[in-house]
Amino acid sequence: MTATNLARLDAAESVIKTLVANGIDTLYCLPGVQNDDFFDALARNGQPIKPLHTRHEQATAYMALGAALATGKPQAYCVVPGPGFLNTTTALATAQSLYQPVLAISGQIFEDKIGKGLGYLHEIPDQLGIMKTLTKWAAHINGAEDAGPKACEAFRQLLSGVPGPVGLECGWDVWKRAAEVALDVEPVKRETPPIDEDAAEAAAKLLAGSKKPMIWVGGGALEAGPEILQLAEMLEAPVVSFRTGAGVIDTRHPLAQRTTGAYKLWKDVDVVLGVGTRLHSQLDWGTDDAMKIIHLDIDPTRPGRIRKPDVALIADAKEGVAAIIARLGRHLGKRHSRRDELAAINAEVERELADLAPQKAWIDAIRAGVPDNGILVEELTQVSYVSRVMYPVHAPRTYLCSGYQGTLGWGYSTALGVKAAMPDRPVVSVSGDGGFMFGMQEIATATRHNIPLVALVFNDSAYGNVRRMQQLNYDGRVIASDLKNPDFVKLGESFGIRATRAVSPAQLTQQMGEAIKANEPTLIEVPVGPFPDPWRLFFRKKLRGV
Repeated sequence: MTATNLARLDAAESVIKTLVANGIDTLYCLPGVQNDDFFDALARNGQPIKPLHTRHEQATAYMALGAALATGKPQAYCVVPGPGFLNTTTALATAQSLYQPVLAISGQIFEDKIGKGLGYLHEIPDQLGIMKTLTKWAAHINGAEDAGPKACEAFRQLLSGVPGPVGLECGWDVWKRAAEVALDVEPVKRETPPIDEDAAEAAAKLLAGSKKPMIWVGGGALEAGPEILQLAEMLEAPVVSFRTGAGVIDTRHPLAQRTTGAYKLWKDVDVVLGVGTRLHSQLDWGTDDAMKIIHLDIDPTRPGRIRKPDVALIADAKEGVAAIIARLGRHLGKRHSRRDELAAINAEVERELADLAPQKAWIDAIRAGVPDNGILVEELTQVSYVSRVMYPVHAPRTYLCSGYQGTLGWGYSTALGVKAAMPDRPVVSVSGDGGFMFGMQEIATATRHNIPLVALVFNDSAYGNVRRMQQLNYDGRVIASDLKNPDFVKLGESFGIRATRAVSPAQLTQQMGEAIKANEPTLIEVPVGPFPDPWRLFFRKKLRGV
């Protein structure tokens, strides 16, 4: 049908209208000459999207990623091409690995000069090709006529099927080109795969016949918590989470297990249901013919990467688990409670982790300082590593990490995005001195935009994990792992934020409470020494099969 409600819009205006129609209210950005016409369009149209500008391009993408992780909704950032875009690619790779709906908008050089190697400002070879390797989908805007449709397609890609980042680039002189285009923009609706009835029935039968089932949840299951809890209680099955799936069910629930307990149960498991997870434990802990595997994932390429599952159900996690529940009742007999068994496993784990008491003391202090509705963003540091199996997580999207990408330096900037998107909830970031210094200039962003994030910096004056591994593995020889740091309290004060130093767990809890109550950007330095090696918790010997 031919559109009748037309208006003359430039490419920038068409993109902005599409962003607004799809719920984007904040654009994390660092403007520059190739995007001046885009930002001018934003200004002359009354700023329907708030531009939140940073001090480094990497922070634009990290903040968008943090907002996406916290809300589960699409977020967008905008930077100049070449070095500007390349500065965001670490965050974009992290968004890709975490399956997060982040829209990267990059400028380009003049349209007719792209790909000719003439040395224009910020020119790099095949920027779109680089973007495509780090996104689910990426496209080049050719003019005003396709700016809106391509922006709409970007949101369709963000919201449908397998989540993940997408990208758009636009030439320097294309932003201001205008054409008669459709004025009305409809928001894109999420599309999910249809349920395979036979696979759902087969999964229900396997689970109903199991004696020792286990449910593994990952980041793809965050919206399916109620359904997974209902299924777990029907089966009396432990629900296991590690990093990205933490909080799918409250870790205080009797059926909740972290990987430390799951490892002890693994040798007797007869059916594993993986929901929104890579099921990496299969590789680490081993499988055999006595273990049946059901893999429920929206990504059709995931099942079978490690071992071909007995049942593969390609579906949205919430819809897929609901489909299994709907069929389970007619196959399920009486189940015996496993609560005492699982409680004994948890108590055994607590005893075995006694040698990690130094990390646990700080983790307990942080948990005491974070309100129930608070969000913790962890980065690669000694306390954070152990928090993956010790920090109690009460709800989805309240414990955020960089997953398998292990992105050192992501923490502070990502947490700023979390807080910007969730202004009414307490947000705390945990970094080491090494990682924090990757993005400490964004303290200026926190003050400029009044983002009251509470940042904890555990300071051991080293890349602590690197140093300890050198000592343990190379006869005590250490190299290039020591750090020279500023006085972090004075650093924070120089930016005009609250800055304190906590020298005990009790003091840390107290200072966190004061910082959250003050509702101001805050930095708390925590001086620490070397910690015990935690890696035996994560690298386990095989328990069964191949």
